[in-house]
This record gives sequence, structure tokens and C-alpha cells, in this order.
Amino acid sequence: MRRKKAERLCRSAGAVYCGLVYAFLFLPIVVVVVNSFNATKSKPYLSWKGFSFAWYGKLLQNTALLDSFKNTLILAAVSTILSTIIGTIAAVGMFKYRFRGKSVIDALLYIPVVIPEIVLGIALLTLFATVNIPRGMLSLVFAHVTFCIPFVIFNVRARLDGYDKSLEEASMDLGVGRLKTFFHITLPVLAPGIGGGALLAFTLSIDDVIVSYFTNGQTKTFPLKVMESIKSGVAPDVNALSTLILIVTVLFVVLTQSGLIRRLRHRKI
Repeated sequence: MRRKKAERLCRSAGAVYCGLVYAFLFLPIVVVVVNSFNATKSKPYLSWKGFSFAWYGKLLQNTALLDSFKNTLILAAVSTILSTIIGTIAAVGMFKYRFRGKSVIDALLYIPVVIPEIVLGIALLTLFATVNIPRGMLSLVFAHVTFCIPFVIFNVRARLDGYDKSLEEASMDLGVGRLKTFFHITLPVLAPGIGGGALLAFTLSIDDVIVSYFTNGQTKTFPLKVMESIKSGVAPDVNALSTLILIVTVLFVVLTQSGLIRRLRHRKI
């Protein structure tokens, strides 16, 4: 009896603990979604005045906010493509070839990851000022590619850890060229790691604030625009756009997870 009571108590405590953790994680998201339907028009936009879709209509009229979001999408897409290409080539090259200073380069890869973002932002700002690179979309792309590349390399290298080089050797023994071998044998094996690295780079780029603040110039990104608006309270149109982004994100996660589940079921069959 005592053992059963102890098990029930542990289960209840675990359920309460999990509930508190999930409430801590998802309650702010719920607040954002609810406030996007708030009919209030007075700052700081926190008092509930009724349910309304008016802020979604005003969102379409807020050209500055939409332009900042468009800049963010362009920046994230370009940064992801460049960092994925550069990071994949670097990871494959460091895996296949041995050279002097390889261990030093391995260690240097961790510097953009572990140093505070404000230090990286100041360093990039100093670099752009020294070489006379105007701050704008170009400097933002350069900065975002800089801190995204290591994450792509780490993801691709994790995939390469279990890679069998004999597959490439067998292909080349059969007369297939190096380039064709890479695209038909190596690349499909690395695809999950490349995809994971690209997704991580896109996520890091789309919500970056600190590095973008130092390197943006006159180009406003969505996070910086939100930072400007919170001085007098977050406007419900910002909440509306955040809710739409959240819906797209949830749909993407559901679709990817359902596809993963289907693949796992097929493997079991």
C-alpha cells in the first residue's frame, strides 16, 4: 500500500511539474495570440476590450512592419543558402583531408558560437568600418553568414561521423568521377545533416537582434522593428503578425513530424 501511494505521489508530482514547465513555455505564446484579437486601441494595449480581427486588417496597412518582415525573410533566405553551401563544403573538406593547423581551425569554429553576441556585433561593426563596407543588407548578410556557418558545419560533421568512405572509393573504382560521386553518393548521405544545419541557420538568422543591431544601417529587420515598438507597449498588429508566423511554424512542424512518423512506420513494416 505504501509503495502504491508513493508511486501515485510521484506521478502526481511529475504531472504538476510538467504542467508548470509547459505553462512557463506556452503561456507567453497564448498571451501573444489572445492580444492579437484584442479590440483595445489605447496603450499599452493590455486591457481586454473585446474580440476583434481589426488588428489583422491594420497589419496589412502597416507597410513599415511588413517591409521589415520582408527584409528579414530575404536576409534569412540568402544567409541560409550561403552559410549552408560554405559550411557543407568546409565540413566535407575537413573530414576528408588532413593538413597542418586542422586542430586549430576546429577550435576556432567554436568562437562565433561561444562568444557573446554583443562582442561579435562590435567586432563586425569595427571590421565594416575599417574596410569601408556600408552598413545595410550587404553587411547584414555578411554578419549572419559569419555566425551561421559553424552551426552548419557541426550538423554536417555529425552526419559524417558514421560515413563509410569505401562507398566513394568503390564508385571511383568503377570509373565514376569525383564530382558525380559526390552528388550521387555523398550528398544523399549528408542530406539530413545539411537540412538540419540549414534549418538551424534560418532560425538563427530570422530572430537575431544583437548582431543585426550593430550591422543593419538603415535596413530594418522584423526583430529590430519590434524592439522599437515595445517602448510604449507591443501593438496588437505586431502580435497579429507574430500569430501568423506561429501558425505557419506549427503547420511546418506538424507536416514534418507526420512525414517522419510515416517513414518510421514504413521501415517497421
